[in-house]
Amino acid sequence: MINTRTGYFIVFYFSLVMLACTGRGEQEQDRLADRQMVREVLEGTNIKLLEVEDQEIEDFIRRHGLDLRETGSGLRYGIIEEGDGPEAEHGMTAVIKYRIRLLTGDVIYSSDEDDLKEFRIGRGGVESGLEEGILYLNKGDKAIFIMPAHLAHGFPGDGVKIPKRAAIVYDVELIDLK
Repeated sequence: MINTRTGYFIVFYFSLVMLACTGRGEQEQDRLADRQMVREVLEGTNIKLLEVEDQEIEDFIRRHGLDLRETGSGLRYGIIEEGDGPEAEHGMTAVIKYRIRLLTGDVIYSSDEDDLKEFRIGRGGVESGLEEGILYLNKGDKAIFIMPAHLAHGFPGDGVKIPKRAAIVYDVELIDLK
């Protein structure tokens, strides 16, 4: 049999354990609620940033009187001058003449200064918006691509000339397909 003192000790001990467990459960619920609140704030902030970026892109398009199509990813593109060569396909090597601008109009990179750009389509190594857009072109086409930040250099920019979260404008001429 358990004596009274031991009985009180056991009841007291289990009460402390239960209280501690209850406290941990409440703390865990508080942490989960805090995480949910942070997630909602971050999602709301990202949605707002995307809306602002989209409006800046639309303003650029309107200001320059461009007639562009928009893909499901958010890439805007338009063929300025049609070529007569074959259509670009995955696995081909594209050689392009290009000029990259910010939405402010500032030219930040150009093949006139940095040489032509050559890349294998579908292998990465270039902006995902360029990978996507080049597939709408034929050899000889001149086009414009407007890439939201997520299709360009994302949150960090390129660390050199492209700022953080910057949409970019690519003026492209598909010189060759190999």
